[in-house]
Amino acid sequence: MEAARLLARLNSDPTPQDEDEICAWIEADPRHGVAFARAEAAWDAAERLKSAAAEVNLPPLEAIVSEEQQRRLSRNIMIAAGIAIAFFIVAAIVTIRTFSGVDRYETAVGQIRDVALADGSILHLNSNSEAEVRFTDIGRKVRVLKGEASFDVAHDKGRPFDVEVRSAQIRAVGTAFNVRMRPSVVELTVTQGTVTVHSGNSGLEKVSAGSGAVIQSRSIDLTHLSPKLIDQRTAWRDQMVELDGETIEQAASEFNRYRRAPILIGDARVSSLRVGGRFRVSDSKEFLSALQLSLPIRAVNGEDGSVMLLYRDEPDGADIMAAPGE
Repeated sequence: MEAARLLARLNSDPTPQDEDEICAWIEADPRHGVAFARAEAAWDAAERLKSAAAEVNLPPLEAIVSEEQQRRLSRNIMIAAGIAIAFFIVAAIVTIRTFSGVDRYETAVGQIRDVALADGSILHLNSNSEAEVRFTDIGRKVRVLKGEASFDVAHDKGRPFDVEVRSAQIRAVGTAFNVRMRPSVVELTVTQGTVTVHSGNSGLEKVSAGSGAVIQSRSIDLTHLSPKLIDQRTAWRDQMVELDGETIEQAASEFNRYRRAPILIGDARVSSLRVGGRFRVSDSKEFLSALQLSLPIRAVNGEDGSVMLLYRDEPDGADIMAAPGE
């Protein structure tokens, strides 16, 4: 039995070449691994039996069994040892393949980062975001842990590109898409190609370029997106915040993604005022200046760097739009 023979080599002061040959034999065929594992298990059992027998006063082995029986026993011991070693090697291989090769990428508040991945794909991370990447010979897997990420996926039909975001599983081959983790949903935007997505017990859905999805733990709601809305959702890739009639509360929330000290609403009348424009994520001062010039709002700076927005009592301005930023 080849497994037993190799096990014997492994237990007889093997050379590095011997060890490499044994590992290669085990990995060549799943049945080899099983055979080796059985031999190792039997060896382990035999060792325990020997330990127990050491405490028992028995006549010499020659007086109990014949020479032929001794040979059989030795062979069984070698098989058992082989099985035990195989179990160990298989477990080690599985552990290495499961836990090695994981790369983690993250961004600080206010930082936007582009990462070139090993397969030619590009991972874009928005402010205060984090993702794990693991590539194998048969697949490419990314797990978005927080924030927002965008992907330009290199085509590789033999290795699908899987992105996990909370309960959602998104698969692409060669495409481009954006995922954002909001408080209770995941927002998917597809800008090129097609992806498939499922979440929890929901069925598999296809989402093509120009469309998106609102993904919850047990449901997927598909939506058609206008080119303008897609541009707005992906403006952060150009380090911009694009507003088109959002409330001040919504606009402040967007800018707070890039600020360590927040913009706060100090008067309920400010919240529902609306604003439009295109502003740099790194220049919220421009945004605040536009608000004060175009709307009945005054900004009060706090000692910690925060900004409080208060209502400035003067005639109507609720429907006036702020001028676009340069």
